[in-house]
Amino acid sequence: MMSTRLRYTLPPVRGTYAENAPLKDLVWLRAGGNAEILFRPADLDDLAAFLAARPANIPVTVIGVGSNLLVRDGGIPGVVIRLPAAFGKVSIEGSQVRAGAAALDSAVARTAADAGLTGLEFLRGVPGTIGGALRMNAGCYGCELKDILVEAKALDRKGRLVALAPADMAFTYRNSGASDDLIFIEAVFAGTPDDAAAVHTRMDALVAEREASQPVRAKTGGSTFKNPPGHKAWQLIDEAGCRGLRIGGAQMSEKHCNFLINTGDASAADIERLGEEVRARVKQSSGIDLQWEIRRVGVPEGAE
Repeated sequence: MMSTRLRYTLPPVRGTYAENAPLKDLVWLRAGGNAEILFRPADLDDLAAFLAARPANIPVTVIGVGSNLLVRDGGIPGVVIRLPAAFGKVSIEGSQVRAGAAALDSAVARTAADAGLTGLEFLRGVPGTIGGALRMNAGCYGCELKDILVEAKALDRKGRLVALAPADMAFTYRNSGASDDLIFIEAVFAGTPDDAAAVHTRMDALVAEREASQPVRAKTGGSTFKNPPGHKAWQLIDEAGCRGLRIGGAQMSEKHCNFLINTGDASAADIERLGEEVRARVKQSSGIDLQWEIRRVGVPEGAE
């Protein structure tokens, strides 16, 4: 990737540009290639100015903490944006919670619980950040982001601020129909007043259930596949004989077989090949096409 040449076409910023920047250690699967340019904006104005001034033909990809992201081994062409801590503030406004897109979902849940607000406990079990949660309508244990969202704010690719009501997000199961060109920067969620200790107790129970049933200490991207209507992905995978299946350093977890893990030295290609092999075996076994929940970005190694 011609990162140096690209760097000189980009507008000046107050944040930082890094050329040929490794992404492997920024994603939970700990695999994959580099960003041609990694941009960390200083603040909202810096990000808006970059978007307004960047050459329109340069692709832009936004990543959070990479909890459900697979970066292919050839890396990501163009500019990768990673929002810094300035975008991660969380505050309580009456019975509502305002959270920056870079705020960890678990931190938002804890802040709400400390303030005696219920309804956000499920976020404690959702890995990643609010920006990613908005993009995929994140959820667990019967709750989804669509159930609590009041408003989301984003920048479009020209740096203009856009406010979105829940209906504008066009939420479906593990997906938002909002334009891919939007970069989420903030969200407001509705809570309900409750006893703080009771909220923490419920939240702790969810965490204990998650740790008992999922390989949370492994290098994983969370649930690999979406649950098909009327089915559980893990059950289909198990019935197809894929529990513990391995390709290279990638393995379907023995503990929860809808979790794909990097056992230590897996390439992104290993991980993606294993996922596709599981999809093929489930299709042969049940006739059902599993859909990836993990987002796959970038190009394979050696691709032009």
